[in-house]
Amino acid sequence: MSETRRTRGRPRSDDAADRRAVLLDVARRHFAEKGFAGASLRGIAREAGVDASLVSHYFGDKQSLLVATLELPVDPAAKVAEVLDGPLEDLGERLVRMFVTTWDDHREAFATLVRTTLSGQDVAGTPVLQLVNAVVVDGLTQRLDGDRLRAATVASQVLGLGVARYVAQLEPLASADVEDVVALHGRAIQSVLSP
Repeated sequence: MSETRRTRGRPRSDDAADRRAVLLDVARRHFAEKGFAGASLRGIAREAGVDASLVSHYFGDKQSLLVATLELPVDPAAKVAEVLDGPLEDLGERLVRMFVTTWDDHREAFATLVRTTLSGQDVAGTPVLQLVNAVVVDGLTQRLDGDRLRAATVASQVLGLGVARYVAQLEPLASADVEDVVALHGRAIQSVLSP
């Protein structure tokens, strides 16, 4: 009886779920130990025992792999990319509206994620804040012609809104109507985006 020798690369469909799970475990460890910038798709693939093209096949790019490791109910990279694609004049309102309408439906998941992130020793190295840097800050920096300070300031305002609305449940902000939140926070964020 001859055995078919398998090469590295795309696994049989019955192996796909196992390989995907292994890749996610290895990626979580790499992002935790090396940060988003230090982790590489090749290094993750090598440790997982697969070809780097398999990582791309399952997850696309490194940013999408990071999102997948967090097991979020939405893809923040796609949502932020949509918002950043519009005009700068109303970017603040669009960003706040996207954030609030997305997370209002997933309040508990978001609150848990933020609590977990803020409870550790190395908060800056957590995957959530790596994601904020890789998706929100980097994306805004490009939109703002390289002004990373303004981009990080906007990200801090959005994070602060999230902590107050979903974690601390600061009233009346926690139960405020989406459009009221958009009007107030959108203007504040727009003042940073378009000083």
